[in-house]
Amino acid sequence: MAAAVCAMAVGTGVCGLQAATITIPNASFESPPTAYANPFINSWQQVPQPDLNDQTTFLTGVFSNQPPADPFHIDNCDGSQAMFLFAVPQAAILQDYDSTDWMNPTPTHAFDAAFEVGKSYRATVGVLGGTNFAIPMQEGTTLELSLYYRDNASNLVNVAATSITNSGDLFPTATHFVDFQVEVPTVQASDAWAGRHIGVRILSTTYELIGGYWDLDNVRLASTITPVLLAPGYTNGQFSCTLQSEPGLRFEMLAGTNLELPLSNWTRLGVVTNIGGTVPFLDPASGLTRRFYTARQLP
Repeated sequence: MAAAVCAMAVGTGVCGLQAATITIPNASFESPPTAYANPFINSWQQVPQPDLNDQTTFLTGVFSNQPPADPFHIDNCDGSQAMFLFAVPQAAILQDYDSTDWMNPTPTHAFDAAFEVGKSYRATVGVLGGTNFAIPMQEGTTLELSLYYRDNASNLVNVAATSITNSGDLFPTATHFVDFQVEVPTVQASDAWAGRHIGVRILSTTYELIGGYWDLDNVRLASTITPVLLAPGYTNGQFSCTLQSEPGLRFEMLAGTNLELPLSNWTRLGVVTNIGGTVPFLDPASGLTRRFYTARQLP
């Protein structure tokens, strides 16, 4: 009688999964260089407020961080520059495979990353709001960070978004960026965004509390392969499979006969180290009629 098997992977919560960094052009807004402020941003498409009468008014741009002795020096600025975005409706910057910038009216395709099946994604951005700037924002002003894809008509479709609401509690100082994240869970083959190019957008979503500006810096994007047991087989009375995960992780292989039991009641079969991204596993036991398997990540 063939063994009944369940292929799955479970994280311990002791240590996070390793992630692969995805390069975003001009991610910390160091270009173009400026001595104070510049209304242009290389690599990023700058989106003006759609109903703004004066289209020459710049709502986004880059600025130079002040020297350490200056009271407005941002102590955790990545590099020497950051970006400003005024709190007016729909002002935004975005970047994807088909976006443009002020120097390139046609896409350069420099940001070439896609939502891959079996991977999860996380974007992190340093944000500075507050009410103590020269042009203060009101409490309750909102900003959206999102990961998106373009549909067949080139419309931007959000996959995941995080909303940030300005408050004195959230931003107690004007000199330290606070990290915010937006996450996309493991991409499934049936997801509309599977295989589509990734887009990153930072969007002003305030409509009533207009005024002031956000500072932003250090946009980071990472992907993580969700651990999974693949290609289960049963040969000569023994179960085999392939563990897929981020390279370099260690896993404890466990087996049990009852899925409702806690993992502490499962049998420990051994430890495998996934050096290259996939590693085979063979259960040394044979002649089993029913067994379930899981892989638990180790520190």
